Order: sequence, then C-alpha cells, then structure tokens
Amino acid sequence: MSYAICIGTIGSGLWRSPDGGESWGRVQQGLWSESRVYGMSVHPSELRTVFAGADDGIYKSTDAGQSFARLDSPMNKVDVWKIAVDPSNPEIIFAGTRPAALYRSKDSGKTWQQLNVDMVEECPNVRIPRVTALAIDPVNPKVVWAGVEVDGVRRSLDGGDTWTRIEEGVPDPDIHDITINVNGSRKVLTTTPREIFATTDVGEHWMPVGVGEQFRLPYCRALTQKIDDPKTLFVATGDGAVGKTGAIQRSRDGGNKWEAATLPVEPNSPIWTFAVHPANPDRIVSCSHYGELYATEDAGDTWRKLPREFTEIRALSWLPN
Repeated sequence: MSYAICIGTIGSGLWRSPDGGESWGRVQQGLWSESRVYGMSVHPSELRTVFAGADDGIYKSTDAGQSFARLDSPMNKVDVWKIAVDPSNPEIIFAGTRPAALYRSKDSGKTWQQLNVDMVEECPNVRIPRVTALAIDPVNPKVVWAGVEVDGVRRSLDGGDTWTRIEEGVPDPDIHDITINVNGSRKVLTTTPREIFATTDVGEHWMPVGVGEQFRLPYCRALTQKIDDPKTLFVATGDGAVGKTGAIQRSRDGGNKWEAATLPVEPNSPIWTFAVHPANPDRIVSCSHYGELYATEDAGDTWRKLPREFTEIRALSWLPN
C-alpha cells in the first residue's frame, strides 16, 4: 500500500514524503517554512486527516498532509506540543501547549475552551513547562490523562472538566509520554527520563517497570502500541536528552518483559517518537531526535533506515495515500 510520511521539525517546517520515505518535499501550503512543529495526531476515523501542533497554533490537513489550514483558536500565539482526538467521539479534541495549559474542542476544532487545570509557570529543567503527553481512555473517554515536562501527571475523570495532579507513585515529575494499554484490564503507562511507571487502577497506585534492569539505554521518551495487538508495546530510548545514541525496546506481553530491536545502523541520538496508523498496524515509523528515520513493516521484527536525514524532529505521522 502506498503511504505518505509527515515529519515536523524544529525550525525547518513540516516535510512530507508521498512514497514511504524515498523522496521528500517541504509542505508549502498552510505552514511557514521555518515553523517549529512539535506534535502530530492522526484522526481515528478519517484516515487521511492529521492534526499538527506548531509554534503558532494548531493545524489540520484532510489530504494526507499535502496541505494544512490553521484552526483559529486561543492557541494562535503559543506552542502546541500535543494533540489527542477522542476515538469514541472525534469531534472532541484536546490540545496541550507551552506554557503548560490544556484546551478542548467539542466541535472538531471550530471553537476551543481553555480547561481549568493548575500547572506551574516555570521550572528549573526546561524553564517553561510544556504538555508532552495526552491520552484519552478508549473504553471510558471520560478518563483523560495529561503529562507535563516538568510538572507531573494530571488525570480527569469527567472528560476534562476537572483535573487532579497525581501526587504519589510517580516520583519524577519529568513526564515524557503516556499510553493506555487495553488488554483485558486497562493499564496506563507513563515514561520519565529513567523509568516507566504503570497503574491498573486509574492512577491510584503505580509500579515501576524496572527500566534500569532491562534497558541498555534507560532514557525513555515516546510510548506506543500495536494498534491491533495491545500486548505489543514500543518505547523510544537513548542515553540522554541530547545523547549520542538511541534504541527501540519492544514488549510482547504488555510491558513486563522487553527486548531491544535490531536497527540497521547505530542511531545518532535518542529515538524520539513513533507513528502508527490503523490502515496497516504492522507498519511503524520512528525517528531519532536528530533527524534519522526508521520503518518496520512487520511490527518490529525487522527495521530499515530511510535514506533522507533532517534537522531536529519532534513530530511524526504516516497516512495512506
């Protein structure tokens, strides 16, 4: 199946390949060529629709990333780092920003409301905190999770109307990602720089996975799962935030045991994020922090490196043509 890849960079805009990574062009319609693009999210039912979060708001494409249009919102002058679309009701969209704040639309992005959630304005590590994780429970969409770098995990039990901060169980407030693993019970996992924490009771209790004992490179960024097999999880790792190498870890039992993927070359920096799509659950695209792209067509058994390299990549998606 022919597919397109879209990548969001820091300072050189959004790039698109129409042929699975063989050739590339910068997206000229809708986004500035020097934009900083921090996050991307594929629509759960409109398979060629993708949202992008940039340094001047939130954008939407309905043609598999060939062109984008900005959705007018209160986020027009801030950095949008994370976007999540409710799989049970795609008219509901959440967005997270820097400075750290949460917004919600109930009409497919036509109007937006800033949500009442307390987040710190400054922190020592990154100066201005940012929302780096958003996840909506696919079984109970009233449960929404947000992670802040560097200000901990937030949970809503009423669809985003009210939020509480997780005070116990996740001792490191430097949150990088959150995913909800629906596999019999619902396990929520969150990554921090040196550990993955998991809860099976909606955040009341958390247990560390034990990254230090299982991962050669323990610095953890993005989490994702195989769309048609929630037992299969992937985590992006490296040797540090601006490190020299990276790795992809895969679990086939819901996050209990992990194995390192065999990549065709040693990554030049930490692996940063993943792109998955319901059109082909076996295809996963990943990237290093500093511009390398990797793809698998067999759910992580084998990987290939794509020929083109870029500047710093923060966002990634793939879509059917």
